[in-house]
Amino acid sequence: MIVGMALVILVGLIMISKPNVFWLITESWKSNDATEPSPFYIWSTRFGGVMFLLAGIGGVVAFLLS
Repeated sequence: MIVGMALVILVGLIMISKPNVFWLITESWKSNDATEPSPFYIWSTRFGGVMFLLAGIGGVVAFLLS
């Protein structure tokens, strides 16, 4: 359980700090020009990263309190 939550936290941190790397891994092959992600993609990836981070922290807290 803790390992899974640590992975969720790690993915969230990568999404927040390096959205371009996340785009290269997940979306660049879908683009015709594959130059860079749009500003909206960067914003939404960072928002998703915050949600992943909160979910991971919440999972760790719930596990520790149970």
